[in-house]
Amino acid sequence: MSTTTAAVPFWRAAGMTYIGYSNICATLVRGCLKEPFKSEAASRAVIHFSVAKRADGKQGKSTIRKDSD
Repeated sequence: MSTTTAAVPFWRAAGMTYIGYSNICATLVRGCLKEPFKSEAASRAVIHFSVAKRADGKQGKSTIRKDSD
């Protein structure tokens, strides 16, 4: 193994982004928790975000979505 590849984080060497690696780790940790911590962590795992389409340079009505939509 060369010295340049030794300095690369293993998630990057595997072709992943840090966000992808972080999501996998968070899912594994949530799965290992005992109740009531497991259900509490699962409720925080859902991400909500706003989506708005643009037409003619103006923002349209925004809608709130979950990451599972």
